[in-house]
Amino acid sequence: MNTTTKQLPDLGYLNLGKSLTVFYQLTPAQLVEAAIKRTEGVLSDTGALAIDTGKFTGRSPKDRFIVDDHVTHDAVWWGSVNFKFDGAKFNALYNKVTKYLAGKEIFVRDACACANEKYHIDIRVVTETAYQNLFVHHLFIRPEIADPESRPEWTIIAAPGFTADPETDGTRQPNFSIISFSKKIILIGGTGYTGEIKKGIFSVLNFILPHDRQVLSMHCAANTGVKGDTAIFFGLSGTGKTTLSADPGRSLIGDDEHGWSDHTIFNFEGGCYAKCTGLTAESEPEIFNAVKYGALLENINFIPGTRRVNYNNTDKTENTRVAYPLTNVSSAVTPSIASSPQNIFFLTADAFGVLPPISKLTPQQAMYHFLSGYTAKIAGTETGITEPVATFSACFGEAFLPLHPVTYANLLGKKIKEHQVNVWLVNTGWAGGGYGVGRRIKLAYTRAMINAAISGALNHADYHPHPVFNMMMPRSCPNVPDEILNPVNTWANAENYEESANKLANAFVKNFEKYASYNTAHLINAGPNTVITV
Repeated sequence: MNTTTKQLPDLGYLNLGKSLTVFYQLTPAQLVEAAIKRTEGVLSDTGALAIDTGKFTGRSPKDRFIVDDHVTHDAVWWGSVNFKFDGAKFNALYNKVTKYLAGKEIFVRDACACANEKYHIDIRVVTETAYQNLFVHHLFIRPEIADPESRPEWTIIAAPGFTADPETDGTRQPNFSIISFSKKIILIGGTGYTGEIKKGIFSVLNFILPHDRQVLSMHCAANTGVKGDTAIFFGLSGTGKTTLSADPGRSLIGDDEHGWSDHTIFNFEGGCYAKCTGLTAESEPEIFNAVKYGALLENINFIPGTRRVNYNNTDKTENTRVAYPLTNVSSAVTPSIASSPQNIFFLTADAFGVLPPISKLTPQQAMYHFLSGYTAKIAGTETGITEPVATFSACFGEAFLPLHPVTYANLLGKKIKEHQVNVWLVNTGWAGGGYGVGRRIKLAYTRAMINAAISGALNHADYHPHPVFNMMMPRSCPNVPDEILNPVNTWANAENYEESANKLANAFVKNFEKYASYNTAHLINAGPNTVITV
């Protein structure tokens, strides 16, 4: 490592001291070399850097805070998602973290977010480890020229080796991720999980874009066709967002975070952070082929005696990940901008086998299901889960929403009407019964339905309403058996299906009750219309 190859930034404004050894804007090759020398990780057989993130192999939502100040006090949706943090406590903790970093080797990178330059923000990221800096290189947008003398709009400081004293510092645990919108600083400590860096900036954009600029921020993937037609895919983890957006016949805009301005969809990021549990070249070739030199593998296991990754081994975590720049994806759009979407897909892995494999939604139904953000957790995904559990996450990303979910839903509804967008609910989960009884809907069928929706083949299909959820189901779809399009046809017993459908509908209705005081009465009829108490 050589600190003299580039002009070093003046970090005096961060109070980091003068005895630092600063590695500024290192290349991926230099960062990989640094990580190996510092025993942070090892190379896989493809040249990817494999590291372990330590105690935390995922985000810690209850340890994410927002400073309560003049910017946020009356604007943030405080409660079970956004926890208040005292401004004075933040200042004291910041001083502790910077004192901890004084005299250490640190890695500094200047980057930005938002491919649409009208909305982009400059970011300076200070990391304690080389692998975190490599992650930042991959996931954020890489400026053509980095100016070390600049004062970026936002700063992230990530110090996994620093742990807080909850009693003194005001945190819940020794780990923390705290956003100060007035100081424009994200402070992360006690965790080496890189997703905290990525989602910190996502939370920032989820505040400033809708609140200040009327741009809809979205937890979704997006791709575009040869004719410039854009499709976006909302969905929680495990629903197929990354898989279905990586279509060999279409170009990838991004796999996770986007903004929707007046006339464009644009990626917030410069890379992908894909789950890689069960990854194969056959199932997800774009992701598999992206795991090459410079990519960052997190918490994977090797096949014993080799440096070949065993993607089926989840002994460390179910949340094994790989980070890589969009340039690793052959079909990626550069820059990551496209026109407003013609089709929106809400993906849900319904483990109860109730929802149709594809259905068309009205604008009101789209807002209802966007606010609901439904999927199901299945046995084995989390400790204590032994049967399917309905999960609702507003806007398919509740954990990252500083504003009330209705704010985002109203923006979505407005844009759907303005651009006359087709909205589809796609069940990537089970048919013929719930998890353990039915079977997972074939990926080939799901792709065929999405292709039919995008091509316009479903525009003039014969539709009929679902008897409980009231969304419109096509009676036929190219390359899909007719009998699976109405889920009741796949069940051995229609009464059992009706019982399960009503049970899930009841869960939807109960979840939506929390929005009753937010001017959502016009959306109630867009939900299930037949509900029994079970």
